[in-house]
Amino acid sequence: MKSLLLLLLPLLLAGWPSSEASAQQVRPPAEVFLFEASANDTHILLDWEVLPEHYLYRERFAFSSDTPGIELGEPIFPRGIMHEDEFFGRQEIYRGPFRIEIPYQGDVDELSLAIRLQGCADIGLCYPPLTWPATVSLPASASGAGNAGRAAAGPNLAALVGAGNGEFLPPEQAFEATAELTGPNELTVRWTPAPGYYLYRESLAASISDGPAQAGSPVIPAGTPHEDEFFGSTEVFFGAVDMIVPFSRSTAQPAAVTFSLAYQGCAEAGLCYPPLTRDITLMLAATDAAAGAGGVAAGAAAPAASAAASAPPPVSEQDRLARLITEASLPLVLATFLGLGLLLAFTPCVLPMVPILSGIIAGQGKDVTTARAFNLSLAYVLGMALTYTAAGAVAAMAGAQVQAFFQQPWIIVTFSALFVLLALSMFGFFNLQMPSAVQSRLAEVSGRQKTGTFAGTAVIGALSALIVSACVAPPLVATLAVIGQTGDVLRGSLSLFVMSLGMGVPLLLVGTSAGKLLPKAGPWMNAIKVFFGILLLGVAVWMLERILPGAVVLALWAALAFIIAVYLGALEPLGDTAGPARRLGKSAGAMAGAYGLILLAGAATGGNDPLRPLANVAVGGAGVQVAERLAFRPIKTVADLERELASAAASGRPVMLDFTADWCVSCKEMERNTFPHPDVQAALADAILLKADVTANDRDDQALLRHFGIFGPPTIAFFDRNGQELAGYRLVGYVAARPFAEHARTALAN
Repeated sequence: MKSLLLLLLPLLLAGWPSSEASAQQVRPPAEVFLFEASANDTHILLDWEVLPEHYLYRERFAFSSDTPGIELGEPIFPRGIMHEDEFFGRQEIYRGPFRIEIPYQGDVDELSLAIRLQGCADIGLCYPPLTWPATVSLPASASGAGNAGRAAAGPNLAALVGAGNGEFLPPEQAFEATAELTGPNELTVRWTPAPGYYLYRESLAASISDGPAQAGSPVIPAGTPHEDEFFGSTEVFFGAVDMIVPFSRSTAQPAAVTFSLAYQGCAEAGLCYPPLTRDITLMLAATDAAAGAGGVAAGAAAPAASAAASAPPPVSEQDRLARLITEASLPLVLATFLGLGLLLAFTPCVLPMVPILSGIIAGQGKDVTTARAFNLSLAYVLGMALTYTAAGAVAAMAGAQVQAFFQQPWIIVTFSALFVLLALSMFGFFNLQMPSAVQSRLAEVSGRQKTGTFAGTAVIGALSALIVSACVAPPLVATLAVIGQTGDVLRGSLSLFVMSLGMGVPLLLVGTSAGKLLPKAGPWMNAIKVFFGILLLGVAVWMLERILPGAVVLALWAALAFIIAVYLGALEPLGDTAGPARRLGKSAGAMAGAYGLILLAGAATGGNDPLRPLANVAVGGAGVQVAERLAFRPIKTVADLERELASAAASGRPVMLDFTADWCVSCKEMERNTFPHPDVQAALADAILLKADVTANDRDDQALLRHFGIFGPPTIAFFDRNGQELAGYRLVGYVAARPFAEHARTALAN
């Protein structure tokens, strides 16, 4: 029916009779898509008003000018509404008022603008592509420099006054604000200053004054630099701007929430308004964890005809787990996540905790007992589990990455230095113990406490959860989605806590067995302490990999290999009476020293892989064969992503987007083991590969993560040849090469 209406559109507009028109009159596009064109010193401003029950497609806009001396830049579009369209698939559309800004360069009084657009009516009718002309008068200072030129041109008083009586607009008209819920836990506020007015970026804020929800920090794009008479150098907005406000909710049921919006602005004619607030009350719909996690909703939105003709869309692992948390019985949920925690315990995200805990227990020396080793291990695991749970719940509710904060270089360096100090203590350079006065006080309560007090061990466990284990896996994403999207903090937090305990079970076993197996006294104790000291140094180097260049890290591994060689006696002569153990130790030390030299040579030639340190060294005129690296295109912002997706769709190619960070251990595993594999490269041969590095976790990074509802790297998203995400194929966490290649082939075949 819609296709028939599209073909009959010219007849309908000309007044030909039709049953549809008789039931609901079709209006010409010029009456439903209204706009006004104006300009400031740098941008053409198109203010649109789309009448109710109609909408315009973002991708159908195009702008050109045949005025000599005028050059148009890339249009700046506001954020639209995602819409499933029968004709064009999933599209971004605009309803109601919105503004498009077009940068321009040139020194003329006015320009001719050709506007190409297309839109539809909700009754099922789509207008054909249209091209409308517009003449735009430019400010006399358009060729001047910035805001000084704007002020010299003088304000447009007709726009500043209401009915021509010389009065300034009231703030509600000078700074219009519209609010829309663009996600289960996201509010988008569009501020639109009237012509001749501007808003201060630093004044924009949002909070929740009433309702079962709590607002997070708003995400606001950069503004225009402005020298202000009142505030000096600042950033302002002369045109429309979207402020994204994340929020958490304490209930999954429908609820009314009142948002308080703070703002302040001025008129260019010389009036500045005081700080103001505006309350907007919205009704939050009931939430569903599976839809919030990202995969199920996309499948549910498919057209009925497609659903009937094909198999149900895939559901990602994190979505299945999120559904399990919300729908299954609590004992089953806890048992499942305990098992998942046990599996995660054997990943590179948790294994570095083994030498940390073992080093603490080894530091007890001859005083260690099985019971004490178990208690110390339990303190470490509980500190880790409680912190992991609390940080995860807070991050999910606040819509932020708490863990990313702890991956800042100064924190990583500080923690690495702590491990180096512990290692030096193991080597016997000094003894780490509490001041004697404190020891005496604690002895009255719990006996003599040296290194490894229960409180100190719990603190180390807490720091390990935040700093050492910087990984994201499907079970973690599922628990955070349940907390953040449905408000079910109890179930999500319990699942996260039990998963953390599962991750700690091997640590309990290792810690307790260390207490059982460690010698009580004698030379062997010194050897064991040296062993754990070397392990702690290895953990320090492993952490520094996140922030140091590859060649520098390779040199640090070489230094560690030399230390091992020295302690194994590689530089000490063998006496005639040396036994087999001594000879084997010296041999192992010599091998460690040789490996250290190879690592050092690799570092000098720009190598960065301890397993292939000489990959860049030419042998006999030919370099060592190394798999080609995948050619990723870096992106930083949502706008970058949309530009690349549009380009890929124009060429009919699928897209893979990889979220990574320098502090992400599993990301480095993927780069080292998965992406270079020939099967993976063959599976991705036809795809455009994008990479989003969120190491800085700045405003752009957070906006990009929030755009996808992602909690952190590694996360990989796949897009079809139309630029639409295949949400059911999203991957979270490390995936080995062959399973990844098979998954990518299946996803990119859509």
